[in-house]
Amino acid sequence: MSAMTRTAYLLVFLGFLARTCGQYQPTWDSLDTRPLPAWYDGAKIGIFIHWGVFSVPSFGSEWFWQNWQGVNSSDYVKFMDKNFRPGFTYPDFASQFTAEFYDPEAWANIFKASGARYVVLTSKHHEGFTNWPSRYSWNWNSVDVGPKRDLLGNLTSESQQVASVIVTVFIHTAGDLAKAIKSTTPDIHFGLYHSLFEWFNPRYLDDKTNKFFTNDFVATKTMPELYELVNKYEPEVIWSDGDWEAPDWYWNSTVFLAWLFNDSPVKDTVVTNDRWGIGVTCHHGSYYTCSDRYNPGVLQLHKWENAMTLDKNSWGYRRNAPLADYLSVHDLLTTMAQTISCGGNILINIGPTHDGRIAPIMEERLRELGSWLNVNGEAVYDTTPWKHQNDTVTPGVWFTSKEDTVYAIVLSWPKNNELVLGSVNSTPQTEVAMIRYPSSLQFQARDPSGITVTFPPMSEVTSQWVWVLAMSGVDSA
Repeated sequence: MSAMTRTAYLLVFLGFLARTCGQYQPTWDSLDTRPLPAWYDGAKIGIFIHWGVFSVPSFGSEWFWQNWQGVNSSDYVKFMDKNFRPGFTYPDFASQFTAEFYDPEAWANIFKASGARYVVLTSKHHEGFTNWPSRYSWNWNSVDVGPKRDLLGNLTSESQQVASVIVTVFIHTAGDLAKAIKSTTPDIHFGLYHSLFEWFNPRYLDDKTNKFFTNDFVATKTMPELYELVNKYEPEVIWSDGDWEAPDWYWNSTVFLAWLFNDSPVKDTVVTNDRWGIGVTCHHGSYYTCSDRYNPGVLQLHKWENAMTLDKNSWGYRRNAPLADYLSVHDLLTTMAQTISCGGNILINIGPTHDGRIAPIMEERLRELGSWLNVNGEAVYDTTPWKHQNDTVTPGVWFTSKEDTVYAIVLSWPKNNELVLGSVNSTPQTEVAMIRYPSSLQFQARDPSGITVTFPPMSEVTSQWVWVLAMSGVDSA
């Protein structure tokens, strides 16, 4: 064992001792008792951003490197053979990750217009390239190569003191997303995605060869990066990924989470997902993601999140994606209604270009979502699931609730302007309205149960694409 490795293990062990004295112990039984911070459940809408060196080839998906040289996918091999000189390596793409059009304030304004309440930016994907000047990723980070700037956020004063002069200059001369969000859109919470593993890192591959009974990679790379991210950028979401090849004890996951909840600068507000090792997903975490694009369609007992993409086939930007591969605004609103009605949050992924632009089709979808939420947001934000999640008679109707009001999110305008709701019974106190429509709507009780609501002429209605009824004084059928 090298001196460096012995030192790394000693630091991890000392950190473990220092972090086991707080309210939460480094066990899942203890960590699972931590209450979910209220802001997250009420937020409902988040934006996911997959951005990295993979945005340069922007072909296939963000798994470009693995698909090309890990599994030797024929489509990727042909793409490289046809378009690049022999001997070209994946790291050669990094110098082309230029971000010259990256305008964090413009991004923040788009996110504000979308109605999102939190944003999760990729700090490091499985390729290992860090979008901040990590001291644990020498010459494979956004300051040493490529953008030549910190893409995440401003460093704390303590961190600036230990940063190099060159790094500090870049940080002070470039805008960044964390700063832009916190200064221009303070209602939006800032979060970071981080991959625990790296496809081709030699230390990780050595640990894997040793069946994970060594953890040089975790001790010298993964955990130092996570502590660095939290202390420097103070994210209120830690979106972990890349955990699936090894158990949580290899990743030291519970030790990190105990520190995060007990002693970190965001201990009272931070939330984490469930990707911390084999067997942990969908069982432990502030909220569950279970699988990509998870959308169970039924109420869940634990808070969960539907992480999904505007591009149906990729999380990273694809230059050759046809229009048909993007969700329509109605597709997006449908997924949102299904998700929040069943108690979840929706995390809507976009993939910026290598030069820092949010493609017009993605910006359009986000702004359309925001325009709908500007009218109907009361049926989304700070709501809770109702006794029924969707209607028992009419498909495409999803319910949420807030205090005495039940909201029916109607995905299709009803034939003959008559909507039948089998899950709702009226009482003498019942009132039915359409959000932003000036008059109450007429309704009739059905035999033996349910109601029929008469919609107004569509030409008189403010909302587009999807419509929301606000019903008070109703019972569940």
